[in-house]
Amino acid sequence: MTLLIGDLAPDFSLVNQFGETVELSAFRGKSNVVVVFYPLAFSGICTGELCELRDNLARFERAGVELLAISVDSKFTQKAFAESEGYKFSVLADFWPHGATAKEYGVFIAEAGIANRATFVINKDGELVAKFITAPGQARSLDEYDRALASLNV
Repeated sequence: MTLLIGDLAPDFSLVNQFGETVELSAFRGKSNVVVVFYPLAFSGICTGELCELRDNLARFERAGVELLAISVDSKFTQKAFAESEGYKFSVLADFWPHGATAKEYGVFIAEAGIANRATFVINKDGELVAKFITAPGQARSLDEYDRALASLNV
């Protein structure tokens, strides 16, 4: 499935690092959402990317954005990862069925069993307003996030 700008973002219900269920639809009408898929917790590029988001969380807060990071790791791995790096945003487990949410968003790499690095910006109406995906092994830049957040004000 290829999501296009203007599409309604597929809903999901995943467990975060605290064992709480987070549903995308719960933010509708309340908050913009940035969904950040990443391959694996504790891997070098993923840790660097999420730490950069952690260090720049104010950018997202100013834009009225709820930041949700998702990988195929278990909630136990997500908890250890979030605690070790001090993440103050939800880190969600797309563990079982394995990668189901990543598949819904068209970013699951079946051969590797992981999600690609992909970011989806969703407005309060639940519509996709921006997205960017990098090649495996390539980190996303903070500039890409800034451009994507700007699309919320259009």
